[in-house]
Amino acid sequence: MDFKLTEEQQMLQDTAARLVRDAYSFETREKLAKSELGFSAEFWAQLGELGLTAVPFGEEAGGFGGGGVETMLIMTELGRGLCLEPYLHSVIYAGGLLEQLGNAEQQALLADVASAQLQLAVAFEEAQSHYHLNDVQTRAEAVAGGWKLSGRKAVVIGGHSAGKILVSARTSGADRDEAGISLFLVDPNSAGVSRRSYPNVDGPKACDLFLDGVLVGAEQLLGEVGQALPALRYQQGRAIAAQCAEALGSMQAACDLTLDYLKTRKQFGVPIGKFQALQHRMVDMRTELEQATSMAILAACVADEADSVERSLTLANAKFISVRAARYIAEESIQLHGGIGMTWEYVLGHHAKRLVMLSHQFGDDDHHLQAYSKLMDVA
Repeated sequence: MDFKLTEEQQMLQDTAARLVRDAYSFETREKLAKSELGFSAEFWAQLGELGLTAVPFGEEAGGFGGGGVETMLIMTELGRGLCLEPYLHSVIYAGGLLEQLGNAEQQALLADVASAQLQLAVAFEEAQSHYHLNDVQTRAEAVAGGWKLSGRKAVVIGGHSAGKILVSARTSGADRDEAGISLFLVDPNSAGVSRRSYPNVDGPKACDLFLDGVLVGAEQLLGEVGQALPALRYQQGRAIAAQCAEALGSMQAACDLTLDYLKTRKQFGVPIGKFQALQHRMVDMRTELEQATSMAILAACVADEADSVERSLTLANAKFISVRAARYIAEESIQLHGGIGMTWEYVLGHHAKRLVMLSHQFGDDDHHLQAYSKLMDVA
């Protein structure tokens, strides 16, 4: 099978790589992580000016009609640079939901998302949900002219700065029912909405979203009442494929840093990379990286396909292998570096933290192994 990039794809990858390389040094990232916004507004605007935020959207929405492979190329470079901008959660996950479920008026917002003038976020997790999209206790009660939302959403990545937040809420049924989940487009500045922002351990900021009788109009409902769960799962599948690509970029950077260290760090008068035991461990890291690369490519190829058991199996498999590889490479990189690998001033430790956190977003390896097993029974 030919995995060569087209000329347009190669140009896209080169553009993303050059932007990250020129604008996102490790020192810059550390300053941004400590800022109030938590990422670079200038870099976010550059993503929009270069058309990178428009890549996943259809041409009718002001995008370029890119697919999973194009998204993978961008996410890999953002992962390599440990970029803090909420590209995955705003453009891919939230933007995908808006494009799939939104009516013509709602989809008009996609032009601003594609140009990076509007940042979105998805509030789908709750304190008790633990990777289960159908575990929703936030309630939406029908009132005159719209809905009244009450509840709490946890760890909304990028929610602290989002202009609009897509909130899942239960309009009918019990807490874990598959049916009865709806999606609402909420203005975070509305009465009754409050946010508690905080930095995650790996750098990007998130917030807990509190909804106290928030009134939203009927026009802020996305899609059919109580039918949002299939779209949430489908778009999370696209986000998982993109996340595998982001982890791949971070793993590549960790392997490169480790190899450079083995070539330069000397012991007994020779580079430690001369020691056969360390060479074997480096080979094992590269083997894990190659497996993760193959699965990231496969996930990218199926990400935009119609929903099916085969697609779900592939994405669960990709996330499982990526998580295992990410954890192994993070741990081995630190071990081969020694103490310096854990220092705050050295970039490797930040890659390790990012890889561990990516391993838990959208489901850890145990969750996806169980999902894969259940899907095998269905297949």
